[in-house]
Amino acid sequence: MRTRFRRTVVAAVALFAAVGTLPAAAAQDRHRQDHPSHGDLSATIRYTEYGIPHILAKDYADLGFGTGWAQAADQVCTLADGFVTVRGERSRFFGADAASDSALSSATKNLSSDLYFRGVREAGTVEKLLATPAPSGPSRDVKDLMRGFAAGYNAWLAKNPITDPACKGADWVRPVSVQDVAARNFALAVLGGQGRAVDGITAAQPPASTTAGAGAPDAQDTARAARDLFAADSADMGSNAVAFSGATTANGRGLLLGNPHYPWQGGRRFWQSQQTIPGELNIAGGSLLGSATVSIGHNAHVAWSHTVATGVTLNLHQLSLDPADPTTYLVDGRPERMTQRRVTVAVKGGEPVTRTQWWTRYGPVVTSLGAALPLPWTTTTAYALGDPNAVNMRASDTALGFSKARSTDDVLGALKRTQGLPWVNTIAADSQGHTLFTQSQVLPRITDELAQRCSTPLGRVTYPASGVAILDGSRGDCALGSDPDAVQPGIFGPSRMPVLKDAPYAENSNDSAWLANAERPLTGYERVFGTVGTQRSLRTRGAVQDVSAMAARGRLTVRNLQAHQFANRVPAGDLVAADAAKACAALPGGTATGSDGKAVDVTEACGVLAGWDRTANTDSRGALLFDRLWRKLPVSQLWTVPFSAADPVNTPNTLNTSSPAFATALADTVTELRAAGIPLDSRLGEHQFVVRNGKRIAVPGGTESLGVWNKVEPVWDPAGGGYTEVSTGSSYIQAVGWDGGRCPVARTLLTYSQSANPNSPHFSDQTRLFSAEKWVTSRFCEKDILSSPALKIVRVRGH
Repeated sequence: MRTRFRRTVVAAVALFAAVGTLPAAAAQDRHRQDHPSHGDLSATIRYTEYGIPHILAKDYADLGFGTGWAQAADQVCTLADGFVTVRGERSRFFGADAASDSALSSATKNLSSDLYFRGVREAGTVEKLLATPAPSGPSRDVKDLMRGFAAGYNAWLAKNPITDPACKGADWVRPVSVQDVAARNFALAVLGGQGRAVDGITAAQPPASTTAGAGAPDAQDTARAARDLFAADSADMGSNAVAFSGATTANGRGLLLGNPHYPWQGGRRFWQSQQTIPGELNIAGGSLLGSATVSIGHNAHVAWSHTVATGVTLNLHQLSLDPADPTTYLVDGRPERMTQRRVTVAVKGGEPVTRTQWWTRYGPVVTSLGAALPLPWTTTTAYALGDPNAVNMRASDTALGFSKARSTDDVLGALKRTQGLPWVNTIAADSQGHTLFTQSQVLPRITDELAQRCSTPLGRVTYPASGVAILDGSRGDCALGSDPDAVQPGIFGPSRMPVLKDAPYAENSNDSAWLANAERPLTGYERVFGTVGTQRSLRTRGAVQDVSAMAARGRLTVRNLQAHQFANRVPAGDLVAADAAKACAALPGGTATGSDGKAVDVTEACGVLAGWDRTANTDSRGALLFDRLWRKLPVSQLWTVPFSAADPVNTPNTLNTSSPAFATALADTVTELRAAGIPLDSRLGEHQFVVRNGKRIAVPGGTESLGVWNKVEPVWDPAGGGYTEVSTGSSYIQAVGWDGGRCPVARTLLTYSQSANPNSPHFSDQTRLFSAEKWVTSRFCEKDILSSPALKIVRVRGH
């Protein structure tokens, strides 16, 4: 293996040297495009099928340069829009009241987004993090990558016309700095904390008088809203991943299937590439836009994926205020004044807006976590938000550690060393047959003991229900404390993380760590990480059923992973479709009464439900009917057999067809589809599609509540023909294994394609593959890259 690795390195170095010294006449080669200029940064980009770049560089700064260049070529408008966001300039260019950039925070309008991000910038937050020595701060390699990325993005802007109509000729597309690149990484890190509360941070103002204002929020309502808020994360950003050990595979080596569910539009898209520094780094996978490292991927020895975790990345401290001054709070009886952060934002067509944000030792004062979760600032009480990821710029170092890993133990070692992942689990497999699941997140150090001892009356309700701790900020002994193996104060150290090693399968579908393997359940972690012994989602239940059966059958290969990805089994359908069809057929006169009181003939629907194949394939007849019916059934009246912690994979079950709500939902579904002119037995792909350059592309898969592994969240537009767009769902998919050779066996798919530019040939090419349930064969080794019939070599240099 070492000899083969050296040969690969020698070949790569030779290619790098040869490309860098080709004579001018070589520019006439049909594979070759030169962009000559002078500068100290350069890279060689080899493009293969579907516009996938293989970036070859001599060091990390050059690698960042090539990555920034290539990302700009595919995604310049999306990247530029995000840089406007983190500069706090959306109101200046797009107007204060326009909807904000949902990719980088929860801000509802541009003004609140700008007030927050301008505040971050003016406080020097990102510069301080960049200056923090490793391991608490980013390494030199990561800073070189960010410096190179900014230079590569700027060089592409300087040398290429923008053809994407989304920003062609726009004055907001400008060169960027290292600070801009780092600020984007910061925004991603705090998505689950400060980023979730931007509106509440920027709107927080002390009560206008010392007269008592709004009372304390209702405990039960707050707990319910907190639970719903964090449960919604898996709908917006979810994921599945499974690793199989050598005990289950055909050749004793590991297998990994990663299926992250991320937005199909905007700045949280993945972008696919291979990054190579000969002798140092060789990694292929998907990067979140604006990131210079690979987020999810594989090298020659290890493959990994992430799933959004259940750990709650924020906490609240309830402040006891000085009755004479609501901007002063008490800690152990001593007054402490809040810090003011005055921020001014330029506004298009109007006067600048200046607002004050209020900060405490615990973090910013916040008056809500979304519209449904108010936290009023009164004369006696305020709430401060704690977010440990606001001082975490280590995620890129974690990604680099993964990229250079040679085993799942190395992956775990990188997590222990860098402690950089804000809001995801990690699932990995390696070529020696090992598997790993771990929920290694940067979480506030909320132990159950601390919550028991320090929760306010409100916190005693919210913490068990949602994992959101609300601690007594008036007591110094309620500080979060530190673990000896943690790289920063106030977070859990690696020894406290849920870890499962070398299980026959390790799987996660956005539920807690408990059932990563149903035969080896994980317990003993603190409530802030997630729950134990509670009802699982249908997606988790279906996934565990499927992957445990696959592991039991054994002899697994990459082909089995591919087949599982597109099996499109609908667990909800398997549970209830037969009962629904029978109950439908038993309705007197074949009619049901809708919510409008009108009788509806549902006879045809009975036969369609009975004949449905229980899949969400594009050619499935009855899938659309069942989907629309399922969305209308009330969860509270759905099952007759309740959940049992003793049988969590198979309960609850048995559709409650005796409930009047069933017949009403059926009637409303039939009425809805007929009103839209959609036949009840139509194929799913005829009415679940996206439109790209005027052409419909059918989309397989189904929504969260159906439990489909291949999750998509389509947008319902009956006037437009049904589900006419996808907001989020399967994104960068990879099925990876090893066969003992030099090159991993890998199949990949970027569902929404590489470029957001409708004028690019790679705007929808992989989307058509996704529709047809086809894959891209990874070109990881040099011989495979250089033999690509689509090969195009581009030499890029800086100023």
